[in-house]
Amino acid sequence: MERNNDISKGSGTNSRNAADVYTTFKENVIRAIDEMAKVQPQFSQSISNLQIDYIQTTKNLVQNAVYAQKQLTSSWNIPDHNPYSEQLARQSTEITNNTIKAVGINNQLAINALDAARENLKIYNKSIDAVVDFNTNVAKAWESFFTLQQQNLFNK
Repeated sequence: MERNNDISKGSGTNSRNAADVYTTFKENVIRAIDEMAKVQPQFSQSISNLQIDYIQTTKNLVQNAVYAQKQLTSSWNIPDHNPYSEQLARQSTEITNNTIKAVGINNQLAINALDAARENLKIYNKSIDAVVDFNTNVAKAWESFFTLQQQNLFNK
C-alpha cells in the first residue's frame, strides 16, 4: 500500500525509491560478503590443522609399519646385509630425492599460478572500475544531450 502512494507522488520519489533499492541491495550483498570473510581465517586454520594432523598420522603410520616389519624379519633370522639391501637403499634414496624435487617444482608452480590468479583479479578489478567510469560518462553525456534537446524544444 505504501509503495503505491510513493509512486503516485511523482518521479522524484520514484528516483529516490530506486536509489534506496540499489543502496539496500548493495549494502546487503557487501554485508553478506563481509560475514563470509570473517569466517575465512577460521576456515583456513581448520584446513591447515587438518593437513598437519594428516602429515603426523602418515609419519606415525610409516614409523609403525617399518618397526613392525623390522620386528617380523628379526625373528626370522634374515641377515640385515644381503647383496640387494645396499642397492635397495640407494634406489630408495634416489627415488625420494627425485620425488622431493618434483614436489618442490610442483609447489612452486602452484604458488606461481595462485599469484598470477591474484594479479588477474587486481587487473579485473581495475577493468571493472574503468568500465563503470566509462558507462557513467556515457550516461552523463546522453543525459546532457537529452536535457539540451528538451530545452531547445521548449524554448521554441
